Amino acid sequence: MKLQVTQENLSKALGSVARVANSRGTLPILSNVLLKTVDGRLSIAATNLDIAITHYIGSKVSTEGAITVPARLMQDFVGSLPSGVIELKLDEYKLHINAEKYNSVINGVSAEDYPVMPAISDGISWSISSKLLKQSLQQVIVAASSDEARPVLTGVYWHTFEDKLYMVATDSYRLAEKSLISMKQPVDLLIPASALQDLLRILGDHDEDVVVTHDDQQVLFKVGDVELVTRLIEGKYPDYRKLIPRSFASDATLKKAELTNITKVSSLFARESAGSVTINLDGESQQVSIRSIASQIGENNASASATISNEGSITLNSRYILDALHALSGEDVRLAFNGKLEPCVLEDPKARDYLHVIMPLKS
Repeated sequence: MKLQVTQENLSKALGSVARVANSRGTLPILSNVLLKTVDGRLSIAATNLDIAITHYIGSKVSTEGAITVPARLMQDFVGSLPSGVIELKLDEYKLHINAEKYNSVINGVSAEDYPVMPAISDGISWSISSKLLKQSLQQVIVAASSDEARPVLTGVYWHTFEDKLYMVATDSYRLAEKSLISMKQPVDLLIPASALQDLLRILGDHDEDVVVTHDDQQVLFKVGDVELVTRLIEGKYPDYRKLIPRSFASDATLKKAELTNITKVSSLFARESAGSVTINLDGESQQVSIRSIASQIGENNASASATISNEGSITLNSRYILDALHALSGEDVRLAFNGKLEPCVLEDPKARDYLHVIMPLKS
């Protein structure tokens, strides 16, 4: 293998893929990245056997070839080089890297030993705007669980319902659902939230559409010159729609910024009680107030003007409220619930494509 690439392109590609390389795994080669010439381009790939990312960059290839090298060393080294042209030359299992006054050799391992994710041969493909996908993932991933004891809840569930594509995540304490695009063909995918976090990082640089291809076991996302493939989580997602109330006994609409401020202030006094704050909707004064008590520190009561149609009170986790408010995109927020023991729904009253459900705490 002998080729030339720019330092900027190689450094960017290594940054995309090296995060997936696993230095703590049982297979030492998984801490390496695979460098391989493909159709006059250089592909840089890494996998942890559950997720694989491949980034293709333009290069001037003189001789074809492939090698794996330590991901962390390669990323840090190339990132430290000055901008300009880098020459990569493979001599047996030694990768010679030359750039201006820098001449280095990195010992590699044969590419034949590197595990490859199986290709999706009979998959279904469709595309979605990268801007919409990025916003949707940011709104939904926050509600996914990190508890490996319930693997189904560590994923984001993509599915079609009444000819629309939805994504949803829940950790059983809160739930986020986003409606994306019209979709006639059935979709039923449970994708690891960790893989979608990697996809979010990749989407940051791109404006073009994302091509999604999937079968029963894997899903592949193609974004420009980058491909991410991940295994799907096995198992059946809970019938979450039963949890979402459709009519409400208590209802208030107010400025999102004001609710955010009074929640932040109240959360300072709620650390002792695991973030527990009590929200009260007062129809007479048309105020939403949040009260928190810390026996050692004191107590706090903060309020904001709102349009209240039905009053009531509910106790929620302040961190979950702030996460939901951060995910909402409009200026106003609607807060609605059915008594102290029923779920609370937060949504933008002008955009009903996203909702956030928070389970109440015992007050």
